Amino acid sequence: MKKLLIPLMIIAIIVAFYEQVSNSANVYITVIAIVVFMFGMMQLSAKTPSKNQEKEDKDVE
Repeated sequence: MKKLLIPLMIIAIIVAFYEQVSNSANVYITVIAIVVFMFGMMQLSAKTPSKNQEKEDKDVE
C-alpha cells in the first residue's frame, strides 16, 4: 500500500502546483489533488506510533 500511496501523492501535488501556475486554473482539480494528498498523508501517518504510546501503556496497567 505504501508503494502505491507515495507516487500517488507526488502526482497529486504536481497536478495541484501545475494548476496554480496555469493561466486558467481550475479550482476543482486543485481541490481534488489536495484532498488526494491529504488522504495519502493520513494513511501514511496512521501507521506511525504515537510519541506518548509508552506512557499511555503504563497508565493503563
